[in-house]
Amino acid sequence: MEFVLTQPDRPHGRGLSNSPGPVKRLALERGLVLLQPASLKGDTCAPLLAQPLDVLVVAAYGLILPPPMLAWPRQGCINIHASLLPRWRGAAPIARAILAGDRQTGISIMRMEEGLDSGPVLSQHAVAIDPRETSGTLHDKLASLGARAIVETLRAVERGETPEGRAQNAAETTYARKIEQSEAVIDWTAEARVVDRVVRAFDPAPGAQTSLEGATMKIWKAAPLSGRFGAPGTIVRADTSGIVVACGDGALAVAELQRGGRRRMDARAFLAGRALTAGMRLGD
Repeated sequence: MEFVLTQPDRPHGRGLSNSPGPVKRLALERGLVLLQPASLKGDTCAPLLAQPLDVLVVAAYGLILPPPMLAWPRQGCINIHASLLPRWRGAAPIARAILAGDRQTGISIMRMEEGLDSGPVLSQHAVAIDPRETSGTLHDKLASLGARAIVETLRAVERGETPEGRAQNAAETTYARKIEQSEAVIDWTAEARVVDRVVRAFDPAPGAQTSLEGATMKIWKAAPLSGRFGAPGTIVRADTSGIVVACGDGALAVAELQRGGRRRMDARAFLAGRALTAGMRLGD
C-alpha cells in the first residue's frame, strides 16, 4: 500500500477559507492515495494501522507520532530533519541555526523513536550557511538535499541494506524551540551582527519587525556595519544609498523594508513615499 499522510486543510488568505497545502496538491496531481486525519491518537487510525507497511517517511509533519504508529512499519519510521543532529532538535532548526550564527547545518536521516528527534542517525549531509543566508534560501537548499538523501536511504531499504544508525550524543543536544512572534521584534541595543541574523532568520516569516512613530515596519534585507553610530535605533542616514540605523554596537544598513499593510520595497522606493531623516528613532 502506498499513500500520503498530511494534516487537514487549514484556513489561508484574507478570506480564511480552507485550502490544501503543497503536499496535498502534489499527491492529488500524482494520483496518490491521500489521508488527512485530524489526529493520530486513539482509534482514529486503527483501520490504517491494520494495513501492512514497509516504511513510513516523515518530513515536517507537525504532529507527534504515537507509539502504535511508530511500531507500525516493518522497517520503521524514518524522519528527514533539517539539522545535523543532535544539534537543533525540534520545531525550528533552520531559523535557530541562523540566529545562533552557525556556519553549517545539514540534513539528518534518522530512525524515529518516542523522544523528540532523538533516534539513531542513518546518514548526515552537511551544507555551509552562507553569510547572507536567509531561512528561505536555506530551507530550499535543505529541501533539495533532503530529497536526495531520503531517496538514497529508501533504495538501501529496498536492497535490504538499511543501516542500524548511529546513536546521538545526548550531551551535545540543543533544542530548536518553536519561533514566537515576539522574537521577531528587533532589539536595537543588540550588536549589528545579531540584528542582522534576526532579519535573515525571520525571512520569509514572520519578518523582522520594528516600529516608526507608532507604526509597524518590517525589515527584509540589511547588512551589518562596524563602528560607532550613536544611540541604538537612531536613523543615522536615509538617502538614495540606503537607510542606516545605529545598533548597540555597529549599525544596520537597511536595503529592503515594508510598512504595515504595504508591499515590500527597496530603500530608495520607500524613501520616495515616506520621508525619513537623521535623528528619527526606530522601535520607540
